[in-house]
Amino acid sequence: MIMSSGWSTNDMPSQQGKIALITGANSGIGFEAAKALAEKGAHVIMACRNPQKANEAMDTLRQDVPNADISFLQMDLASQSSIKAAIETFKKDHTQLDLLINNAGVMWLPKSDTEDGYEMQFGTNHLGHFTLTGLLLDTLTSTPDSRIVTVSSLGHYTGKIHFDDIKLDKRYGKHKSYAQAKLANLMFAYELDRKLKAAGKGTRSIAVHPGGSSTNLATPGFEKGASLFTGVAKVFFPYVTQTAQSGALPTLFGATAAEANGGDYIGPSKLFEVIGAPKKVGSSRYSKRKDVAEKLWKLSEELTNIQFDAIA
Repeated sequence: MIMSSGWSTNDMPSQQGKIALITGANSGIGFEAAKALAEKGAHVIMACRNPQKANEAMDTLRQDVPNADISFLQMDLASQSSIKAAIETFKKDHTQLDLLINNAGVMWLPKSDTEDGYEMQFGTNHLGHFTLTGLLLDTLTSTPDSRIVTVSSLGHYTGKIHFDDIKLDKRYGKHKSYAQAKLANLMFAYELDRKLKAAGKGTRSIAVHPGGSSTNLATPGFEKGASLFTGVAKVFFPYVTQTAQSGALPTLFGATAAEANGGDYIGPSKLFEVIGAPKKVGSSRYSKRKDVAEKLWKLSEELTNIQFDAIA
């Protein structure tokens, strides 16, 4: 994908010899990131929940990139046991991991719980990736110049971590839940960066957001009977969004650009960060609160029983 100006996939360095694991790589931004990295020579592990969709995506990717070095790892981020089983499988075959892209997510869902009893959006988007990263951190930190890229959202601006009601049982709203989950993704990336640096590790933790990207992620929010907000969004969505290919550029910049540093937040550069080539961007004042991030980290450890021993 070539942008009219600014950074593009043409600027990506070779990824030969590198291993990348991408959650939700069967569609949307995850698929485009997988394709771009495969084109540059990386071995891409597509971590997806649905084997059929993953195999279809791999067939499509191989048509576009005939020499693509790709594989499938079955993983359901809404299941802690599934994540643990997937990483056990991964570690049997790999002692190296150069790039972890925490991309998969769910958006604007009716109230429901994961199999472990977490609220679905917080449990999948944040706690699933918290567990995944924690289980892979020893491999990442032992791989020189490795990176962890976590996908947040412009929606984090309206978010707050509801510690007194983390499952939002008292007053659930699908947008409120999504904002909390994507804020948690961003605060996790920031706090992980601080902990990595404090432990003297070379692994970079970088947060990104895709701006407004036209993918199937938002589809559940456009169902019949949705709120006025989602009704209006559905009408204007095609006019203020970019393709998944363009939406993947912040992820790819964070994953490969030399100038992407630990602790950075990367997003589109135009139309209030909705579209455009990637650049370093700001985030909400709340997202930068270290006291809240530390509290969220401790809560996440308690809920998942996952400890980040490599940076303890």
